[in-house]
Amino acid sequence: MPLLLIVLLSSSVLAFIAKKYLGSRVFGHTPSGTRLSRIKEVTNYRDGSFQNISPTPVMAKGSMASSMRDYLRPGKDRQPSQPLPSVKTDLSTLPSDGATVVWFGHSSYLLKIAVKTILVDPVFSGNASPVAFFGKNYPGSNVYGVVDMPEIDILLLTHDHYDHLDYKTISQLRPKVKQVVTSLGVGAHLERWDYSPEMITELAWHEEAQLEGSLRFTALPARHFSGRLFKRGQTLWSSFVLDGPGYKLYLGGDSGYDTHFREIGEKYGPFDLALLECGQYNQNWPYIHMMPEETAQAALDLRAKVLLPVHWGKFTLALHPWYEPIERVSLRAQELGLPLVTPMIGQPFTIGENLPGNAWWR
Repeated sequence: MPLLLIVLLSSSVLAFIAKKYLGSRVFGHTPSGTRLSRIKEVTNYRDGSFQNISPTPVMAKGSMASSMRDYLRPGKDRQPSQPLPSVKTDLSTLPSDGATVVWFGHSSYLLKIAVKTILVDPVFSGNASPVAFFGKNYPGSNVYGVVDMPEIDILLLTHDHYDHLDYKTISQLRPKVKQVVTSLGVGAHLERWDYSPEMITELAWHEEAQLEGSLRFTALPARHFSGRLFKRGQTLWSSFVLDGPGYKLYLGGDSGYDTHFREIGEKYGPFDLALLECGQYNQNWPYIHMMPEETAQAALDLRAKVLLPVHWGKFTLALHPWYEPIERVSLRAQELGLPLVTPMIGQPFTIGENLPGNAWWR
């Protein structure tokens, strides 16, 4: 569901939507039993929910009513005026040496590191919400689907918001997925959707898992929140460090700017590539998403050699023009001397080689 609507809609309205339009499976399941017992032992779980490092109100400025009015008014260039360009790549033929990245728009992307394939936060249903009338993808941005995905060694899910954890996509992907890595608590949704517990590795912040022999995932802090219906913070939200053969990547998920970027850079950096959110921001919610200039600064804090801005280019979940995030981060990256990679949807690139940098959105 568009971020503004997640923030603003009352529980009664959400309940109406749930009852009238949806089956219960789309919402997943709240952690319980041994999973909840484990959650309660985590240091950043307090007062019945997970907590950020710093105080993080979802709405920091303005009123709910005024924000809703702004969202419902027509806004200049919130949607592209024509279908977005893309490249259709046969994902089964990606090279088996080096590290190749294919971005699918918003925060969905595929990584091929040596012979291992990792798919991150895939949303291929056409909507960043549980219903068809909210969060529809831009024309041209949904050229990939589950049928185009190769066998997936690791499915990585950073948190449980609809624009990162899509019920239809995740359900259809299950036969192709060998293992899942995700934030603590998210496994409850996956088990509700018929993923076996043996497939799922859930991590709290600062925990790590060695999988597929050569891939090490470390869950680390992010500044955000979670929740698919009424109550926030029942599952964890995370960023991840991915250590693969010869490469180290930072997979940022969703996060507002904070001190954790510098701390992670000092302890785990440098990174060959940082994939960081850049979009769906607003002055009324400055703590849960970064402004584009903060995205560039976060990459520097992380000691990233190259920045790939994600979380834009597929859905309108805020009030800014659709192209504004990439324009602003490109300008700031140039000022800071930070290498930036800006592929089209589906355009593969290999880390350490020539990086696509054309302004295709113009």
